[in-house]
Amino acid sequence: MSKFTKKKSGELPPVSTASLPDIVFMLLFFFMTVTVMKDSSLLVQNELPFADQIQKLDKKDRVIYIYAGKPSERYQSTYGTSAKIQLNDKLVDVSAVAPYILQERSKKRQELQDLLTTALKVDADTNMGLISDIKQELRKVNALKINYTTRQGDSFRNLQ
Repeated sequence: MSKFTKKKSGELPPVSTASLPDIVFMLLFFFMTVTVMKDSSLLVQNELPFADQIQKLDKKDRVIYIYAGKPSERYQSTYGTSAKIQLNDKLVDVSAVAPYILQERSKKRQELQDLLTTALKVDADTNMGLISDIKQELRKVNALKINYTTRQGDSFRNLQ
């Protein structure tokens, strides 16, 4: 009969790094799928008014946002202190609203074009004349579905 001998060295086997590239790519794909890119930077002051009866919009892909308000402090030296309109990342004049809506509408699928809502995110201190001018431009391009974005609260707090 033969004798079996055991190695009695205390060395650990080397760690296998064969699965590390798989783990790295799996993490990369995970973060690529869950990360949301920021649409635009806010160039105007946007202290939304309060409302007590609000409703949440169901589908965000059917909404076109228009911001209005005084330029932020860092942009007041360039654009002044009067209320401006922000479309994407640009401060524009009222006459640019209609072409912007037509451009955004053309980017959407055909079946969604009639379902688009224009959301006005207007600062609480903005003059109603600017909002009226925006609404006139929206009427020209038949964008009649308008949403005023507010925040939850007592509407009497707007009077203060």
